[in-house]
Amino acid sequence: MHITVVIPTYNEIDNLGKLVTALFSLDLPDLSLLVVDDNSPDGSGEFAGQLAADNPNRIGVIHRAGKLGLGTAYITGFQQALNDGADAVIQMDADFSHPVEKIPELIQTLDECDVVIGSRYVPGGAVDERWPAWRKGLSAFGNFYARTILRLPVRDATAGFRIWRRQVLETMPLQKVRANGYAFQVEMIYIAYRLGYRIQEIPIYFADRRWGTSKMSFQIQKEAALRVWQILFEYRNLRRLHP
Repeated sequence: MHITVVIPTYNEIDNLGKLVTALFSLDLPDLSLLVVDDNSPDGSGEFAGQLAADNPNRIGVIHRAGKLGLGTAYITGFQQALNDGADAVIQMDADFSHPVEKIPELIQTLDECDVVIGSRYVPGGAVDERWPAWRKGLSAFGNFYARTILRLPVRDATAGFRIWRRQVLETMPLQKVRANGYAFQVEMIYIAYRLGYRIQEIPIYFADRRWGTSKMSFQIQKEAALRVWQILFEYRNLRRLHP
């Protein structure tokens, strides 16, 4: 099975080389990487291009004109991965907050469902113990807020570590997805749920980034709070594809 890992980058030059080494150290010869770079000032895009030149059969790069946001980066990457023939697509961050070693379990679990989430909030999952109480509370509340309003049967609706079957992404109305911060994760999983796809969660330990700086901002949090209500309204007529 051909699996593509899609990773958006903005100023992740400190992580990219290490991440490529970690990914390709897995016993997954059909795993490839697609980097979607938003014209990073630190040279992440150029460095990704060098990595692709050294690994032309396993690494691809999409260079975008500017900082266009997480959501559009993933949509662009998903569409390119599908065009390149991926049977499944993994999404993850570049900062090692998502454990690379869990990728084989994501893939194995996909045999039983259509979407797998690496979850912080199922038994066995956890967030970095170094997180301050306010950050843990904000993350937990954000998930509770989205789950309650949308009646989502998942524990970690805002998780960004996921694997999707090809046919799921092909049948989702990706052109309608407007969330461009972390609400993107909520919007995508809500669409999959409304379409009737089978979703499972596996526990992960979500580590704080070791290199680089976080992209979280008040504007992203504000978008997430408002976008949840818009999602509820905009997809009210979306019907299940599967009984």
